[in-house]
Amino acid sequence: MFELVFTRRFSMAHRLLAGESERCALPHGHNEYVRVSLRATNPGVLDGHTNMVLPFQRAKERWHRFIDEQVDHALQLSEHDPLLDWFGRNEPQRARRILVTPGDPTTELLACLLMAKLNAFLADDGGLLTCASIEIEETPTNTVRYTGNPFAVLPQPRPAPKCWWRRADMTIADT
Repeated sequence: MFELVFTRRFSMAHRLLAGESERCALPHGHNEYVRVSLRATNPGVLDGHTNMVLPFQRAKERWHRFIDEQVDHALQLSEHDPLLDWFGRNEPQRARRILVTPGDPTTELLACLLMAKLNAFLADDGGLLTCASIEIEETPTNTVRYTGNPFAVLPQPRPAPKCWWRRADMTIADT
């Protein structure tokens, strides 16, 4: 079976409050790579003419725009992080650049959220492709790879239709 594989780099910052790592409780950043593998939802014989499921440009354009314009240089915070309220009160124009997660914004969680978002984009574009796997390289020595249904492992903190990762729009928060 063919897979289309795309890689994009982005910079980010986050902090983790619920875990045991005091080092990660302070805002800090990473330069990350996200690699996605897309598969045809209904694989078949190549047509003898275009010989592709979807042109590369169409398959990756919306996803790359989302990573470049929304995720790159965004601050990732839990929906329970008090910094969200601080930004809302003191720097509301910058609050739009905060990627809000259900619980701590770990790499594991981000992989599932981004896979769900990418699948929403793909479904909105006719559903010819689906994301088979996603990898996020947080550091040169730490990578998270997820395959499967992201909704099987994602926390369900609020009514599902309101979650930004379920919508085929460019949002990174529900507010």
